[in-house]
Amino acid sequence: MTKNPFLNALAASGYIGLVVLIMNLASGIQVANDLWIAPIMMLSLLVLSVAVMGYIFFYEPFKMYLDGKKKEAVKLFLQTLGIFGGITIILFVLYFLGVF
Repeated sequence: MTKNPFLNALAASGYIGLVVLIMNLASGIQVANDLWIAPIMMLSLLVLSVAVMGYIFFYEPFKMYLDGKKKEAVKLFLQTLGIFGGITIILFVLYFLGVF
């Protein structure tokens, strides 16, 4: 990703929004015998999500850490995580206020 924690956090939020959109669109499809496929789909989505979020949150800080920029790497990671946490809290507040 980037060295900009705001862009990293927005990318993570955008990815989650895309996943939710796809899941909502897919929920309109009725499958008669989906007892075996649903768990596979959910675990696959979990693995994909962990991989994407791992890349968004860890790739650039890890590169920086290996380049000897340890303090900057930790700072970037914590800033990205904090901003993402802030976005998450704002979304929860807006939801509970009835905005969504």
